[in-house]
Amino acid sequence: MRPLISVMTSLREVVVAAIKSLLRGKSFIEALLAFWIRPSVLKDQHAGPVKAPIRGPEDFLEEAESLLLGPIDNGGLKEFAERMKLQFRHGLWSNPACMLPSYNHQLPSGYETGQFLALDVGGSTLRVALVDLRSRGVQAAESIIVRMETFKIGVEVKSLQGVAFFDWMAERIQETLAKEDTQNHTLEKPLLMGLAWSFPIEQTSARGGKLQGMGKGFRAEDGLLGQDLGDIINLACRKKGLHVELSAIVNDSSATLLSQAYLNPSTRFGLILGTGVNIAAHLPVTTIGLSKYGDRPSTWTEKAGHVIVNTELGMFGKDILPLTKWDEMLKSFHPRPDFQPLEHLVSGMYLGEVCRLVLVDAIESTGIFGRVVPPTLLTRYSLSTETMSDIEADKSAALDTARSIFASRHPSTVEPAIDDMKFLKTMCSYISRRSASIVAASLVALWELKTEAEAEFLSGLSVDSAFLTETDAEMKLSRTMVAFNGSVIEHYPNYQENLKGYINSLLTSSNLPTASIDFVLAKESSLLGAAVALASLDENSTLLPN
Repeated sequence: MRPLISVMTSLREVVVAAIKSLLRGKSFIEALLAFWIRPSVLKDQHAGPVKAPIRGPEDFLEEAESLLLGPIDNGGLKEFAERMKLQFRHGLWSNPACMLPSYNHQLPSGYETGQFLALDVGGSTLRVALVDLRSRGVQAAESIIVRMETFKIGVEVKSLQGVAFFDWMAERIQETLAKEDTQNHTLEKPLLMGLAWSFPIEQTSARGGKLQGMGKGFRAEDGLLGQDLGDIINLACRKKGLHVELSAIVNDSSATLLSQAYLNPSTRFGLILGTGVNIAAHLPVTTIGLSKYGDRPSTWTEKAGHVIVNTELGMFGKDILPLTKWDEMLKSFHPRPDFQPLEHLVSGMYLGEVCRLVLVDAIESTGIFGRVVPPTLLTRYSLSTETMSDIEADKSAALDTARSIFASRHPSTVEPAIDDMKFLKTMCSYISRRSASIVAASLVALWELKTEAEAEFLSGLSVDSAFLTETDAEMKLSRTMVAFNGSVIEHYPNYQENLKGYINSLLTSSNLPTASIDFVLAKESSLLGAAVALASLDENSTLLPN
């Protein structure tokens, strides 16, 4: 009977611990799963001292460095980049969820001019801007936006159902244009709009696509799923008497690429790295499986030698990413653990959570931070990437600023010591450097794929092909620019330096001709990119002579 009593007691402890975890916000199933993965997750999830340390902090850091950075040493990063390139090629041909060709088949010359209306619809804001493109080199990018208005998308706006949300958008457009002289536009000659849309859409033309579920608390798709987004917005604007017409839709990474291609002719990639991650790439049309183009008009296919591709980078990396035990823990509680595996290791949404999991593990096993887990760290996603950034930004010996920030956001009965903060800062650097290395490998893999694809495309062209000149010019590019924006790549300390270092190392070991990959910040890329997408359409802009 004693073994049975022991089993029943253990089961009772698990259930009690799971119920306590439930009260802290976990589901019962999550709590039970956490116990079987790591019993201490439930047993020690309370504020106060943890069990006696079983290893030293230096030993823990050595293991963490090996797990987080070891896979990228000794040629590991180059091997990972090669495997990513294979996944990219597979995605280009057969995966309907990623490597999506846009309708932008040409890059801007930089000499397009015109005035356009640009919309940027995100998860928390709507921005409406009147953009005046005045040709490359004539005026700085900061002065291109004539007027911009920003409107908060709060809970009430998100709750607007169906057409009511788009009527609200039309009202904001009307409010913005009322402050500018746009009276010369008529129904026959409307002011053209470009839209940067940060939500799923099955694009069917340059100006439209089937509306999909938006998520993030929005109800705008109610009753409108599958309807054309361009038609919905144009109808809402006509009801307000606005002489405007939506003529181009782009996603955020494509807009980033286009916004800088207008200013810098060697821009071929657009990188978004903030809460999420994505890359847009300019590739030959033959690199992509025919089924991905859908039913496009002959007028498009006849003109298209290249196309901007939305990679949906976060979806890649399955079965090849160097996952640690902490990454596996993050996945175990994620509602869609395999949907965006690469994003879990690189983006601002997840870097802080990985750090939290590592830190709790370290406190439990080494006794740092006075052997006390701060109560806030018992909640998932409570340690932000911003906090990591603030800690790494403190260059002082005493780390007073970092210590003050951490203590204010994660108070404890024990004040963190200098050694505790040095430990945490080192751990943050391991996690952020791993992120930079994976992004670097992804970029170099795409650059190599593009270089190889250009050569393949060129070899198949006839001497009288309309695409011969542009493809030959692509082959001769010795410097490729990556337009970028996003909170992580813009503001995280040393991130850009680490990213460039990994890229240069990979390029040095590449078998392809020597070239350079450089970066340029794309300011207001969503708005400017939407305007440039419009200007790049042959019929919409005036071209200045070279």
